[in-house]
Amino acid sequence: MHIIDWLIVLIPLVAILALSVYSRRYIRGVVDFLAAGRVAGRYVISVGDMTSTLSIVTLVALVEMKYQTGYGMAFWYIMIMPVSIIMGLTGYCVYRFRETKSLSIGQFLEMRYSRRLRVIAATIRTGSEMMANAIGPAIAANFFIYYLGLPHEVTILGIPLPCYGIIVTLVLIMAMIVIWPGGRVSLLLTDCFQGLICYPVFVIITGYLLLNVSWGNEISPTMLDRVDGQSFLNPMDVSGLRDFNIFALFVHVVSMVLNRASWIGNDTSGSGRTPHEQKMAGLLGSWRAGLSTFMGIAIAILIITVMTHRNYAEQAHGIRTKLSETIVGEVVTDEAKRAELNERIAAIPVQRHVIGEDPPLSQKENLDTIYFDTAQEVLGDSPEANHQFQRYRTLFFQMMMPVALKEIFPIGLTGLFCLLMIMLMLSTDDSRIFNSSSTLVQDIILPNLKKAPSPKQHLLLLRVTSLGMAAIFWCFSMLFVNLDFLNMFITIMTAIWMGGAGPIMVFGLYSRFGTTAGAYAALICGSGFSMFGLFLQRNWADLVFPFLEQQGWVDSLSYFLVTVSTPLNPYIKWEMSAVKLPINSYELYFISIILGVSSYVIVSMLTCRQPYNLERLLHRGKYSIDGKKHIEVSWAPRNIVKNLVGINPDYTKGDRIIAWSVFYFSIVYKFGFCFLVVFVWNLISPWPNSWWSAYFFITYILVGLLIGVVTTVWFMVGGIIDARRLFRDLANRTDNPLDDGRVEGGVSVMDKQAFDESSEQKDKE
Repeated sequence: MHIIDWLIVLIPLVAILALSVYSRRYIRGVVDFLAAGRVAGRYVISVGDMTSTLSIVTLVALVEMKYQTGYGMAFWYIMIMPVSIIMGLTGYCVYRFRETKSLSIGQFLEMRYSRRLRVIAATIRTGSEMMANAIGPAIAANFFIYYLGLPHEVTILGIPLPCYGIIVTLVLIMAMIVIWPGGRVSLLLTDCFQGLICYPVFVIITGYLLLNVSWGNEISPTMLDRVDGQSFLNPMDVSGLRDFNIFALFVHVVSMVLNRASWIGNDTSGSGRTPHEQKMAGLLGSWRAGLSTFMGIAIAILIITVMTHRNYAEQAHGIRTKLSETIVGEVVTDEAKRAELNERIAAIPVQRHVIGEDPPLSQKENLDTIYFDTAQEVLGDSPEANHQFQRYRTLFFQMMMPVALKEIFPIGLTGLFCLLMIMLMLSTDDSRIFNSSSTLVQDIILPNLKKAPSPKQHLLLLRVTSLGMAAIFWCFSMLFVNLDFLNMFITIMTAIWMGGAGPIMVFGLYSRFGTTAGAYAALICGSGFSMFGLFLQRNWADLVFPFLEQQGWVDSLSYFLVTVSTPLNPYIKWEMSAVKLPINSYELYFISIILGVSSYVIVSMLTCRQPYNLERLLHRGKYSIDGKKHIEVSWAPRNIVKNLVGINPDYTKGDRIIAWSVFYFSIVYKFGFCFLVVFVWNLISPWPNSWWSAYFFITYILVGLLIGVVTTVWFMVGGIIDARRLFRDLANRTDNPLDDGRVEGGVSVMDKQAFDESSEQKDKE
């Protein structure tokens, strides 16, 4: 990069790290380190959550997925909007969890179920979380190697060192600089600061992309040039898409509802100054990601167009050749095959696909096909070769974005995008390391200590454990080998926890019949099946399929899979392959969900002896320790819409405006007009492709740009005001040493003291 690019990167990065060190002065107790003293405002939480959610992994996975499926499926994803918006408006799960005052998900599990379940569930969750999130440093390292054009190996003091390992180490060192001083306070402040910097960067990058590619002459023709059933813009013509299709959407909706609470507890869900403020932070999430989402759309469209349209044929050929050469240097160990493959790839002629003359492109036959055929031909057909080819193909799709953008962006913009990726990397990796380490301390170590640690010892334990967790992330990243689409990989990894966690959390917060035995059953059946599916997926090409061949079971298993999946074609299609498990991650995940829910309900019904005391868990009625009364919701017909919007006496005028704006935009405009009206219209009179092109341009580009600009100003102002208030509230907060996550007799130690004092006071009266 140019010196200007490096200055753009380094100056804000130093400021972010300095802010994290400064935050240490506000840490006076465990609750400060774990939950920012529970005094954070809605905007600092919301802006911080935006940057910790939008990571390098997220962006790479988005472009990887859209390069395969385009945006035809985006229309159908509008169907999930009413579900997500109503959950946000009503505070589904989040509000109740904040009412429990739990510092971790494990503390909730011990209060609701048992201490042993707390430890076992926390172990499963931490393992799943580490495996899913530890790929962050790995993907980030690969991203910067490909984006900056770095070699796979560098020599320092005469010692050859892998560049990948050096970058992973630097990534984790920066994450620890943020975590160690202030824990959640550091994370909230630095994530918020990074979010405020990200917004103008989003504007600049998105503006450049839109001004340099023509919608009518390049983007739209490219997106529409697909075979029947695999349209990139027409949602009525997507039945032939595999993996990211209608069934994946269905699984996503089910998971959204069931696993709403599965990851809360060690994130910002306990940092709001009140349950209402926590709820509003989640509600603002409906608006906060407007421009970041729009930027992701713009980047994905740009990559699809540049890599496919004939106007960029020379550039696309150079990108594919450079990309392949870098991948081969990482994947292929045999030098002779490496040289042969690079030579064969370089000899592939420039492909000038002429829309309207050449056959339309498809998932199997496209401009990348010749590169994959060449690679498979050179590598061979052994189990080891199949494994190498699977890695080659995976990296080809994942690292296409950094290689392409490096060739497209000019000086200055190259540095801005690099800065953006570093901030997204840092805000994600530090949060995930902190979440995993705090789960380990609060839910595995703390419940097993015979003597409660002092606040000083507790803080030291949290810091040291986060350092150990960073070391585990480093080891996992160094051993990491991804063989599937990133979204698929993350889905199956998180399914190890979420396969059983959904019913445990949702029924734990809302039901009185759920029992500890039911929770164990959900973990055994749901999470157990996910682990089995993960084993099959990770070892299919080099272990499982060769074993099936040796036993002569391939044909019979293939017949079984085809027979079972045929009624669900084309959305579920299980075809035997020597390279990849026929059942994808979404399908494995859905089976685990069904097993988890059914086992929880059946076993709980059989073992429930008396209703659980939810009022005590949620600090309602006589169990309230802060003097606030629970607001009962009336579901009379005249109140239904108001209750769905989530409005109650806690709402100020500004809160009501925000709530109704989310409702009208998401439910009335987006779902009602952009989906239902258009869907019914197409049932009566199908639109031509040109109309779908105009629809996408208006609803996703023009409206998206407008929302992005408005929310950028809105959240920058709100984030600055809330950050200043956070400093003031932390300085004035009174610490309670008992508020450290410990549980006695089914209630937290802090609550136990408050309940005892309340009982003594009543006895005196």
